[in-house]
Amino acid sequence: MALVTGAGRRLGRVIALTLAGAGAQVVVNYNLSRREAEATVREILGRGGQGLACRADVSRAREVRAMFRAVEKRFERLDILVNNAGIFFPASWEKLTEKDWDRILGINLKGTFFCAQAAARIMQRQKRGNIINVSSLGGMQAWPQYMHYCASKAAVISLTRSLAKALAPHIRVNSVAPGTILFPGEKRDARIEGIIRSTPLKTAGRPEDVAEMVLFLATRSDFITGQVFVVDGGKSIP
Repeated sequence: MALVTGAGRRLGRVIALTLAGAGAQVVVNYNLSRREAEATVREILGRGGQGLACRADVSRAREVRAMFRAVEKRFERLDILVNNAGIFFPASWEKLTEKDWDRILGINLKGTFFCAQAAARIMQRQKRGNIINVSSLGGMQAWPQYMHYCASKAAVISLTRSLAKALAPHIRVNSVAPGTILFPGEKRDARIEGIIRSTPLKTAGRPEDVAEMVLFLATRSDFITGQVFVVDGGKSIP
């Protein structure tokens, strides 16, 4: 049984579909994207899987706790948590505001922690569980126009390692750090083209590339914890 945050659209949707395709019951978390989340669930059901949409703003600890209580009550267990919910927007250092910082840290970092905390309480009772945090190449590199985002994802990487030690031996915690991922229909602007040219594999990734790494960590990695798996076409090579 799996819960994927921010799973109504984009990467979260693909991760949810991939886990469902591997046989997992999937709770599709969303905050504002109700229509998209319900469409994701319909697609899971249409493929013969089992899914359920569940709303919670992950930046609010009370809503997170309520969501996990509801999940445990209905399914009586939780095997996999994928902390995917996140936001990404540019801002120069001169224009960054306190509101910007609160918003990005609230979702990207605080949400990741409180979801992991709530999931771990269930997983500890069953003495088994798997938490996968979606971080970013931005958490490992310096992107001046996205320093707030980079800081939040660097913190997610550090949090992953701390949680891995704190929750061992029954719960494994790892992170997947995507590089440049293009979704069907997205245009390649000059910035994206420049990134692709500087990537050893000379291409952008697909959301399925990330989802397949999540699936590996969720199903075939019993001796791996506290690690960051970079899916970036070699962009992070020094």
